[in-house]
Amino acid sequence: MIFIYVIKSKEKNFRYVGITDNLLRRIKEHNAKKSKSTGPYAPFDLELKEEYSSYLEARKREKFLKSGQGRKFLDSLK
Repeated sequence: MIFIYVIKSKEKNFRYVGITDNLLRRIKEHNAKKSKSTGPYAPFDLELKEEYSSYLEARKREKFLKSGQGRKFLDSLK
C-alpha cells in the first residue's frame, strides 16, 4: 500500500504533503528532524492520510493536494 499523508507543525504555520509506503516510519523521521525540508518545523501532528493500491494513483493525489485547489481542500478540513 502507498500512503499520501499531510502533517502539520504543532508550533509553526507549516504543512507538508508527502507520499510513502511506510507511514509510521516516515512520520517518526519527520519528528526526529531527519528531513532537511521539515526538520525546522518539528514536531508534527498527522492531519490526513489516504491509502492507495498503486503509486501512480497516489502520486496524482499528492500533486492535487499540493496545488491551489488541494490547499483549499486541506484548509476546509479544519
